[in-house]
Amino acid sequence: MNDIHPLHLLREARAIYSQSDLADILGVDVRTIRRWEVRENEPPPYLSDAIRQRILPLISAQTNKDYPFTFIDLFAGIGGIRMGFEKFGGHCVFTSEWNTFSQKTYLANFPADETHMFAGDITQVDEADVPDHDVLLAGFPCQPFSIAGVSKKNALGRPHGFECTTQGTLFFDVARIIAKKKPKAFLLENVKNLVSHDKGNTFKIILQTLREELGYEVHYRVIDGQHFTPQHRERIIIVGFRDKNDFSWDKLKLPSNGPRLSSILHSQDGNEKVEEPYTVGDKGKINPKYTLTENLWAYLQAYKEKHSAAGNGFGFGLVTGDSVTRTLSARYYKDGSEILVSQGSRKRPRRLTPRECARLMGYPDSFKIPVSDTQAYKQFGNSVVVPVIAEVARIVTPYVINEVKIDKNQQSKVK
Repeated sequence: MNDIHPLHLLREARAIYSQSDLADILGVDVRTIRRWEVRENEPPPYLSDAIRQRILPLISAQTNKDYPFTFIDLFAGIGGIRMGFEKFGGHCVFTSEWNTFSQKTYLANFPADETHMFAGDITQVDEADVPDHDVLLAGFPCQPFSIAGVSKKNALGRPHGFECTTQGTLFFDVARIIAKKKPKAFLLENVKNLVSHDKGNTFKIILQTLREELGYEVHYRVIDGQHFTPQHRERIIIVGFRDKNDFSWDKLKLPSNGPRLSSILHSQDGNEKVEEPYTVGDKGKINPKYTLTENLWAYLQAYKEKHSAAGNGFGFGLVTGDSVTRTLSARYYKDGSEILVSQGSRKRPRRLTPRECARLMGYPDSFKIPVSDTQAYKQFGNSVVVPVIAEVARIVTPYVINEVKIDKNQQSKVK
């Protein structure tokens, strides 16, 4: 997104706003706008960022009117949450992801354009510069929360509420954007242990912030990805609505018998398109590089035996086509120990390929993987299970779309 020249954004905005309007928005003289447009001089660097941050949301607001609803994608990773909401007509107007490798994968699959702002570090983005949106999506990282007594803060004349209790954490960035933009709904995703973190205090503050400080109706539920993919992966989903409604988790449709691992493994029989470097040859056989080396396989077996003798459950997870795997983690690139695919008693097991990891997380084969295996394993290990998000989006979006329609009707009456 940063490659789009600010003058291109100005030209886009001029189709909607006058030179005088843009001068007011940017805090410059009208003559300055005219000089930029005729290329008499260039906007200074500090104003280039202002043009991107202030003009782009205005363009987005005008060009996104035909979509059922809009959303922003915070701590976006590689776009798994986004995919779930796009399935039901949503249009992304803003993305934030700090990791450069994840940015590469995200932009390869969701190219930015002049109606979409892409930011790196959300902590450096002023909430006023985030485009208006109907739904806020965030797979925010969980960081320790420092709990301070409100009564003590009052006595000292210091601020309290979410600006105090969540300051310094990445959840604060979610909260400050919700406070400023007041989206119709939000969806937050995190690890299951968020509920028990710091003896439950972390989750208590999150709920207090969302409900009491920000005024949202909040619902949460832990959902296991194995309903949709052959992986045991429990994650907490927190949904909030600005206005009261009859939302219920009972509307979820979670298949009781999910798929098995064979459904995501490379066929290796020629019926699947070869995808190097993951599969090779006419039949699309698994690249030998994914088979564990003798030394690594010996080490993992010895490690498991050592801990088994001590009564611990540590060790590798050997799976077959009939299995449901353990949770894929971001450390999978190290040794693949949590999910090792059996290749028969006479062969050493192998890792999943990055494409199989993508399938395990519910990504379609059309999803591009432009990074190294190491980075791909990290990205999919940190991702959401896309069909889980899509199922939640299915029961969330009707309420959002209804609110959008009500807003449009009210606006048309005013006009």
